[in-house]
Amino acid sequence: MRSNTFPENLSQNKGVSIRIVSPEFGHVSPESTAQYGPSQRLPYYFFLFLLEGNSQEVIDGETIRVGKNELFFALPHQIRQLARSDHGADYYKLGFDDECLSRLPRKFPFLLNPLNRQKISFPPDAAPRLCTTFKTLNDLLRTADTNPELILAYLNSLLTEINAAYFVIDKKPTPEGLDKFLGFKLFVEDNLTEQPAITEIAEKLAVSTDCLYRIVKKHSGVSPKEFITDRLIIEARRRIYHNQKTSVKELAFELGFNDPGYFSRLFKKVTGKTIAGFYQDLSL
Repeated sequence: MRSNTFPENLSQNKGVSIRIVSPEFGHVSPESTAQYGPSQRLPYYFFLFLLEGNSQEVIDGETIRVGKNELFFALPHQIRQLARSDHGADYYKLGFDDECLSRLPRKFPFLLNPLNRQKISFPPDAAPRLCTTFKTLNDLLRTADTNPELILAYLNSLLTEINAAYFVIDKKPTPEGLDKFLGFKLFVEDNLTEQPAITEIAEKLAVSTDCLYRIVKKHSGVSPKEFITDRLIIEARRRIYHNQKTSVKELAFELGFNDPGYFSRLFKKVTGKTIAGFYQDLSL
């Protein structure tokens, strides 16, 4: 796990990096909000759960509409723009970092977002449970010296509930090969800029390259090579957004490309825009 990446003075507890916001509690001052501008490259995990009302979230350029009993989540390094609409009267926002996550007793595969779903809908029986856990965390974080173990226990319960809901697809069993796809996605994330070979990944996962192809194609709709390429271009867009002074050559080398020209052509092929055009859009 990475070290503590939570913004300074944002945590509501002395012993663990976490913050919750509800209509009546936890809001950051306008001055603190202003320093992030209209968008932010997230250094932590972000959750928004709506009990009433609606919100329009924009993450990595994609607009996601969130409504009643729905939860939106975003992961570290994603670019999140400020919401374009009010959340209504009832909602909870939650943020915590990898250091906090590392202290929980189990892992949560949904945080790799293997199904590429950043919104989860909760049925009427599950939504109240989620709301109760959010409320308990809200109450615990009102006091800065609350025992961190209590906070972590309820956070573990909350993420367990969310993880179960994430993998419920029309009440069907967990898709076959999902564990290998999770392993593939995690390996890609950990070694992205090294651009690992498909044969190397297959060997690490103890499967054949043909088997890996079938698993990745089944769960993502693209081949392993296309998956890695798409992920590299997403990372390129994030880095451009985060540091608009980076040159094409510097960006290419940062992402493991030895040929900036090839990188530029690949970027245009995937996005339909040149890198210069992407920079121009950001400046508008």
